Amino acid sequence: MTKLIHITDTHLVEPGRLLYGLDPQARLAAAVGDINRNHADAALVVITGDLTHWGEGIAYEALRDVLDDLIPPCIPLLGNHDDRPTFRKVFPNAPVDENGFIQGRHDLAEGRLLFLDTNQPGTHAGWYCEQRQDWLRRQLAAAGDRPLFVFMHHPPFEVGIGPMDSIGLIQREQVAALMRPHRQNLRHVFFGHVHRPIVGSWMGVPFSTMRATNHQVWLDFRAEQLAAVPGSHEPPAYAVVFLRDEDVVIHFHDYLDDSRKFPLGGQTQNERDYAYTFEPAE
Repeated sequence: MTKLIHITDTHLVEPGRLLYGLDPQARLAAAVGDINRNHADAALVVITGDLTHWGEGIAYEALRDVLDDLIPPCIPLLGNHDDRPTFRKVFPNAPVDENGFIQGRHDLAEGRLLFLDTNQPGTHAGWYCEQRQDWLRRQLAAAGDRPLFVFMHHPPFEVGIGPMDSIGLIQREQVAALMRPHRQNLRHVFFGHVHRPIVGSWMGVPFSTMRATNHQVWLDFRAEQLAAVPGSHEPPAYAVVFLRDEDVVIHFHDYLDDSRKFPLGGQTQNERDYAYTFEPAE
């Protein structure tokens, strides 16, 4: 069994500045601390894009400083808020393909992880050009019968939140056509971008995403314009992923949740009395 950690949409800004009333650097640092305490044995941490909010060099430097404290190795990917040239200056060892896109692969006993780059300058929509498609085509073919796990920022399909779908992946049909012949080997697709906990299947392939580490997108199916999508301060989360030969198990962890923790039973001879007389929080 292999343990992975999935983080998404960290949105770091210049240190000392707040974003939507929150400190994204402090909230990511809290995630790193929690991972180090509880999941130092993870094989890999993957961050699926929107590493920074404005693509500033100083924000990437802050990200690097926070991730330097992370015990497991980490692979950061790009999202629509990122700037590829600036990122590469600060993270020169990030996976990169022959065309300069932040794409790569990582092999585990349970299968091959593929990391995709859906960033396109000048738009918040996802983009997967012919060069990137060609890279993916070759990776899928080279994997043979090996199980595949795909990580990317933009979901390759609509999630049902109209304004977010309007800035989803533009080449959905092309990417689906590439992956469809390999569905039997595609074990899971991990993505970010939508700042919501969402699970399901796409072409029969399971997928998941979750809340970001800073701000969230409130669930509102009535929103029609991107500017009208309500943000929220719902708790941030990361995912703990267990890979086994035939299983993928994912736990979403609200690592800053400060609600009351207590044993649910078995503490007294009369468990019913214990449950009924439990004192409510003040």
